[in-house]
Amino acid sequence: MSYRTVSWTQIDRAGRDSRPAIALGLLSAKARIDLTVRTTRRPLFKAGHFDRAAIMSAAASAARAHQERFGCTWSEAMSVCLTAAWRAAKLARHMAAH
Repeated sequence: MSYRTVSWTQIDRAGRDSRPAIALGLLSAKARIDLTVRTTRRPLFKAGHFDRAAIMSAAASAARAHQERFGCTWSEAMSVCLTAAWRAAKLARHMAAH
């Protein structure tokens, strides 16, 4: 009967490599979204519904700043900022429920 050896180092590295990487500037985009919501006083979640216009507006303004700071394309900046905006909106919904 043959035995198979297990390399825990390879298993650990494979697990780390399979995790999705955090997009560049996601945390700063989230901070910009939060600042935009505070300054414009347009909540992302109100009256039991997501305010999609407010989410898009906050994401677009954060994307402009993200593009200037990181020098990426508009689509990449919008992708990161929309992700951050929807996460912030879902968090606002969660906070409103509790």
